[in-house]
Amino acid sequence: MLIIVSDLHLGDGTTADSISPSAFRLFARRLSETARFASVRKDGKYRPIERMDVLLLGDIIDPLHSTRWLDTEPGDADYLRPWSDHTTPAFAQKLSDVTRAILDENEESLQVMRRLAAGEEIKLAPTTLNGAPDYESRVRLPLKVRFHYMVGNHDWYYHLKGPAFDVIRQEMIQRMGLSNPPNTPFPFEAEEAPELKELFERHKIYARHADIYDKFNYDRDAGRDYGSIGDVFTMDVCNRYPVEVSKRYRDRLPPGIVNSLRKIANIRPLLVSPLWISGQIRQYAGNRQLENELKKVWDDISDEFLQLDFVRQADKAFRFDIVDAMELIVKLSGRASFNTINDIVIWMRKKMWGGKRSFANYAVDEPAFKSGRAQYIVYGHTHHYEIVPLALSMSLPVPESQIYFNAGTWHSYYDLAMQNPKDQKFVPYQALTYLTFYSPEEHDGRQFESWSGSYA
Repeated sequence: MLIIVSDLHLGDGTTADSISPSAFRLFARRLSETARFASVRKDGKYRPIERMDVLLLGDIIDPLHSTRWLDTEPGDADYLRPWSDHTTPAFAQKLSDVTRAILDENEESLQVMRRLAAGEEIKLAPTTLNGAPDYESRVRLPLKVRFHYMVGNHDWYYHLKGPAFDVIRQEMIQRMGLSNPPNTPFPFEAEEAPELKELFERHKIYARHADIYDKFNYDRDAGRDYGSIGDVFTMDVCNRYPVEVSKRYRDRLPPGIVNSLRKIANIRPLLVSPLWISGQIRQYAGNRQLENELKKVWDDISDEFLQLDFVRQADKAFRFDIVDAMELIVKLSGRASFNTINDIVIWMRKKMWGGKRSFANYAVDEPAFKSGRAQYIVYGHTHHYEIVPLALSMSLPVPESQIYFNAGTWHSYYDLAMQNPKDQKFVPYQALTYLTFYSPEEHDGRQFESWSGSYA
């Protein structure tokens, strides 16, 4: 049995809050129930399963949403950001500090993972002589959960090679109960990890985080061991804005505004952040002068963002690209109202992404899909849970379907309402999705289950 979860975005508490530990406790209870069901085999007899694997499909630990990176400024001799030269000792040390802060902040949740990995949460009844669960027996069979960590665009740092990063990964393995091999980068592609290849083949799936299909968050030329424009925008605009507002106007700010602005880390999609900011300023500022001053902070950090070496080097002349899109969104704020920026954001969302969040069209181009090697293609990244039928093969004795899944997210976030987006209305809720794929002999021959819940 293979369970897939994605996009937990566990943070260190310096920006938006992580999902609560209650989500992990609920997950543990559901896994225990699922293990019992899976133990009823295709022949109808009960035989306790001996293996359960959970794939963490990227963006699990989120070092990018931490203001701990903002203790230096451009021009400082020790200037450091997530996209800085990762071969320097300072980079690994900062990543270690941020990672440990995240692990500490989420200790209650991670304790649930460790208990699952140790076989302390799931205990199955033995089998009677006639093939039924023996609930009268005092004996219980512990089932250890194997957690496999793959990286995405917010945790790609754990894919970096080198002894300093091995030490960081080893702490994550211990604190999270992971089964990833020590002294080995966490994989970005299944082909990098033999245990994942075997796991995928056994369950006829192919899974990736799928950030490679998002040019805002993945640079195809540089590859996954380097930062993207999305990293820079997240850190030096979204993370930095509440910090600068608090720093410049600490004694004049209405209660609640900084905490509200910190929730920018949970805005989806990220490029509508200006709509969130303008709405919060209008709600909290209380007077036109403070509103204009808070807008000036956005202008300042936006201009500085566009002048960063990383951003300037990423700009490609003579064609409309992602940097030009960012310039339209943020630079106009220096001479236009937030309403104008809002119009640009909405237009850009349609221009560059067609207003859609589905990556299903990429699934049909996966080699594993084309060859028929994978019956199921699973992505993360978009936070948008979905199931899309891709194909149905009638050439086999039994028709076999090929299906695309997106694993959604475990996250607290604010999603831009479709109706009148210029009204800057965001719907808050927490989401929790997971997918389960069974081996042929498990759960009466059932193939898969998907569960997605949200609550507010």
